[in-house]
Amino acid sequence: MQRVLASARRLARPWRPLPARSCASAGAARDPEIQVRALEGPDQGITEILMNRPHARNALGHVFVSELLGALARLRDDRHVRVLLFRSGVKGVFCAAAFPAPTIAAMDGYALGGGLELALACDLRVAASSAVMGLIETTRGLLPGAGGTQRLPRCLGVALAKELIFTGRRLSGTQAQALGLVNHAVAQNEEGNAAYHRARELAQEILPQAPIAVRLGKVAIDRGMEVDIASGMAIEGMCYAQNIPTQDRLEGMAAFREKRPPRFVGE
Repeated sequence: MQRVLASARRLARPWRPLPARSCASAGAARDPEIQVRALEGPDQGITEILMNRPHARNALGHVFVSELLGALARLRDDRHVRVLLFRSGVKGVFCAAAFPAPTIAAMDGYALGGGLELALACDLRVAASSAVMGLIETTRGLLPGAGGTQRLPRCLGVALAKELIFTGRRLSGTQAQALGLVNHAVAQNEEGNAAYHRARELAQEILPQAPIAVRLGKVAIDRGMEVDIASGMAIEGMCYAQNIPTQDRLEGMAAFREKRPPRFVGE
């Protein structure tokens, strides 16, 4: 219990500005496999991570994983990042680790093996109805090794997760939504990016909400799922207490009294 509480405190620590937003190594001759873009205008607060490893269809290579972890480390304390959206730069292929802000995976094509395991690491998942996903490692003489055996049963339940892993079954986006594996399934468009657009709409719904409260809500859910209900309630209480002194809480109450939209600043 102490370990879980300490982890929750660490994840809920105060934010610090991020001075640099590029994740490419200095002097690199190749294009980075992970590219970061902060959206502007009405989408300000949404940061995209574009996965671009076309020669390997976004397979989890050493450089790919290293750049992904580096990007996440650089972004995790940036208070300007309210929602992190993962998308693929390789048409038809999707391929985040623990991150304090909400994360959304947009799956417009294939998300097989490690690709689905990365999506399972995100908080929310959006897929094209024609997308194909599955933990197919057993069809290759392997077993999931990037979190699939742990995250899939937490998402779908033990029996169904075992069935999908034992059989290596592939699911469409529509089937995945019916099982609860993805939050939304949308008809694919001619450009092949319908899931990305739906994921951005979902991110836009999150943007106006109090960012500290959202992050602490994520901590309470994630850490609470690891323990019994009594310990989970203690974690929720700790997160609730951390939110009490924030300016955003006072702003939310004032906006309610004054019958106006709140203006949250993440402080």
